[in-house]
Amino acid sequence: FKNPFKKNVRFLLDGQSPFGSFPQEQALAVLEWGINLAIAVRVNHLLLLHSAVVEKNGHAILFPAWPGSGKTTLCTVLSNRGFRLFSDEFGLMDPRQRLFLPIPRLMPLKNESIAVIRRYLPEIVMGQSIPNTQKGTVAHVCPPEQSILLSKQAAKARWIIFPKWIAGSQSKIEAISDSEAFMLLASNAFNYEALGATGFLAVADLIHSCDCYKLVYSDFDDVMDMLHKLMNET
Repeated sequence: FKNPFKKNVRFLLDGQSPFGSFPQEQALAVLEWGINLAIAVRVNHLLLLHSAVVEKNGHAILFPAWPGSGKTTLCTVLSNRGFRLFSDEFGLMDPRQRLFLPIPRLMPLKNESIAVIRRYLPEIVMGQSIPNTQKGTVAHVCPPEQSILLSKQAAKARWIIFPKWIAGSQSKIEAISDSEAFMLLASNAFNYEALGATGFLAVADLIHSCDCYKLVYSDFDDVMDMLHKLMNET
């Protein structure tokens, strides 16, 4: 039974409501979903990857992955431990200049990851938990101020790492072939097919200019050590 007198919210995109109505308490989550949708369906002049992106020493690191892989949780940790946040959700690449464009904004943690991050990063600014959403309980982490101040500084990618969080697993990172990386990256692009030859050439050039890896992890400190080792070896 839906209470007709309870306050609800809707997200409108060009006057249309793609999601319907939600309880007022879920307004921030609905806004975040709406922004994601607007970017996914309207940004067609850029190669749009489903990927977290951070930057260190002028080089961007991509973490392409579908939901449930832990990319937002990992991105939250890295962006609060010396890496600059570009995005936890979208890799926006100018296909002509091969530059990734920052879009730092709130990072949505879900369910168990909320408590994990509260313990690991007690100093971060995190909003209240929003229960009973379509994606479970959600809480949003504020992006670091420095990432916002540098949001106009683009960067070229140097590493592509496909992450997978598995509870209790031994953290490991392994190099993968260009062909495997190409297929994985293309399947994590929202508009790869729509861009046609431009998208193909952009992905191919990106793969050839980056070192590509698969990452399985359960420990953030292990990941930090692995990333610093990769960067020092380059």
